[in-house]
Amino acid sequence: MIKDIIAIKKDDKVKVISGKDKGKVGKVLKVIGKKNRLLVENINIVKRHTKPNAQNRQGGIIESEAPIHWSNVMLMCNKCIEPVRVKHKTLDDGKKVRVCGKCNEIIDA
Repeated sequence: MIKDIIAIKKDDKVKVISGKDKGKVGKVLKVIGKKNRLLVENINIVKRHTKPNAQNRQGGIIESEAPIHWSNVMLMCNKCIEPVRVKHKTLDDGKKVRVCGKCNEIIDA
């Protein structure tokens, strides 16, 4: 199996490009690298029916985010304010950074 390189990191702003939440923008909460999935804030909300237990005394229906495949989202550029492809560039000091595919602005702080 070829391992995909995920160019999206935690706390990045992404836009969903396919699926039931298409067009929504959210912040990445967690990157699950082995499964190529992301947990995005307020995206892919699922309802889970739970029984009462020690943590949740009442039980009932709980809504939470489910992971979404990284190919269904695109990184948002701060300068372009659009979803963009990510390029990788090596600076003069040898540091690797992510770069916007449209405006060549450095995405990493």
